[in-house]
Amino acid sequence: MKRRTLLITLPLASMTTTAAPGPSTRFAFDEATLAALAARLQGGRLSAKALAAAYEARIAAIDQRAPRISAVIEINPDALPIAAELDRERKTGRVRSPLHGIPVLIKDNIATADRMQTTAGSLALVGVKPPRDAFIVQRLRAAGAVILGKNNLSEWANFRSTRSVSGWSARGGLTRNPYALDRNSSGSSSGTAVAIAANLAAVGIGTETDGSIVSPASACGVVGFKPTVGLVSRDGIVPVSHSQDTAGPITRTVTDAAVVLSAIAGGDKAADDYSRWLDADGLRGARIGVVRNFMSGHPATDALFEGALRTLAARGATLIDPAVIPNSDKLSAPELEVLLTEFKAGMAVYLAEFAAEAPVKSLSHLIAFNQQHAAREMPFFGQELFERAAAKGDLNDSLYRDALANCRKFARDEGLDVVLREHRLDALVAPTRGPAWLTDFVLGDRPGQGFSRPAAVAGYPHITVPMGFVSGLPVGLSFVGAASADGPLLKFAYAFEQASPARRPPQFLRTAEIAST
Repeated sequence: MKRRTLLITLPLASMTTTAAPGPSTRFAFDEATLAALAARLQGGRLSAKALAAAYEARIAAIDQRAPRISAVIEINPDALPIAAELDRERKTGRVRSPLHGIPVLIKDNIATADRMQTTAGSLALVGVKPPRDAFIVQRLRAAGAVILGKNNLSEWANFRSTRSVSGWSARGGLTRNPYALDRNSSGSSSGTAVAIAANLAAVGIGTETDGSIVSPASACGVVGFKPTVGLVSRDGIVPVSHSQDTAGPITRTVTDAAVVLSAIAGGDKAADDYSRWLDADGLRGARIGVVRNFMSGHPATDALFEGALRTLAARGATLIDPAVIPNSDKLSAPELEVLLTEFKAGMAVYLAEFAAEAPVKSLSHLIAFNQQHAAREMPFFGQELFERAAAKGDLNDSLYRDALANCRKFARDEGLDVVLREHRLDALVAPTRGPAWLTDFVLGDRPGQGFSRPAAVAGYPHITVPMGFVSGLPVGLSFVGAASADGPLLKFAYAFEQASPARRPPQFLRTAEIAST
């Protein structure tokens, strides 16, 4: 019972946090970009080891102590020696990439073959150390990145309960939004978005099945990029759905997202240097569809969106308003059928290859483990999605095959492809979603309308970039494009970011800045 009491009281600690930021929240590398850090490293004014140590101290100061945002679930014990070796390489004239010596935080559902664990936030996988790196980790190491640690997440990538609290895991507790500590950080890449927003690392890696990169990025005032499914390898990532899963960058600037994507791409499709797409005049001549059937429903957010549209037009974009995505209302049921069935199948494969030493070997074992450890694993919400997935058939089941066909039909052929082709569009825009909701362990998440589903189900690229603030809470602008339009989306997002910079660092306030009337 002692552990359960800790988990209940930890989220409520925000109620006693002072409204004004303390001196400990200021940091020498606040808002540092990859280019700025690389220039200092190359000029000898900074070492990779000193940079990694500074970020570790930053994590100790504000992540593990007040305001205690709990974004980092584990620090890599080998980060400093790795950074020192990369310093030695640099002195010999070898610089692997723009990420050489740069600290990166990754979500704790991405396998690393080192002294860190890979748990997806679950106690069932505590102590499990995968036999090899996930492919994207191999890519990051080859690029000279320093894997600084693992981020907390919504446990099992938020695919356990129908009434979960995003940002919470049994292993990591609650990750809190750094803009207002009583607000939710969204999920499931909550820890990564919070860590990058709070300057706990230079850049981060999240994963998404439906909204898990773009939603926390929007809620935490950072850039989140969900690539075309298959552009980044899913190898070694705890799965939900092989039809929709992808890893992607979470950064403070679009430029940094392009650099990170260039490093990790090269899975099922050819890699590219995505920095070549960055063009401050990139909106000129673009045809952008305004998706009003995915407005946030929040008046202040939607007012910011109208301002963003004026910026797009002023920068030379032609707006097609409205541009309705047909059949988007038909995606919910078939998507869930696909996710449930693929989760069951994918979990068995992942556990066999990357967690063979774990006490659980299948989804049914996970369900039993959670029941046996309910006081610690299920103090706030249950495992309804696990139970529904366990009852599904295999990947040859007709219900699954029909649902998969409907997902492809309604999301692609008779959905996004129709509106993009009909209006000859280069991209679609909408608010990513409204501002962060209050964390509520009684009622669970209340996120409101979001714009993630069409691109998620289709497997198409989606980027969110800071659009502005509502009562001190960030909200994002989303760009969605056709399959493999990752480069053009970066171009449009970059041009908007340069024309209307909205990113500002968090102040770790107790609650939102709600003006009196």
